[in-house]
Amino acid sequence: MLAAMGYITPQLIGPFPGYLSPSTGLKYADIPNGLGALSKVPLAGWGQMFLYCAYVEISQDQTIPGSPASRGEFGFKLLTSSDPAERQKKLAAEIANGRLAMMAIIGMFFQDGLTGS
Repeated sequence: MLAAMGYITPQLIGPFPGYLSPSTGLKYADIPNGLGALSKVPLAGWGQMFLYCAYVEISQDQTIPGSPASRGEFGFKLLTSSDPAERQKKLAAEIANGRLAMMAIIGMFFQDGLTGS
């Protein structure tokens, strides 16, 4: 869902002000939206994104059997209900929304790759 919103948002509100890479003079406004951004972002920028994602993944020790992190419990609950049927309905709706968001981002990638816009 975040991928679909992240793909749309720069077109709606515009790019961030300032420089993406001050040393090369690359501004956020110079980065195209969509798949065209893959070739414009410097390698160091991709490295920073990779390292941040790695940090987020390993910051919670999910390897300890029975720990809250290994069960996917990170201290907050969004889909709760005392009624098991209601909880199951909410979980099914969340899975359906996630699948819809995945199809949306794939459609956006396909459109961008096919038409370039």
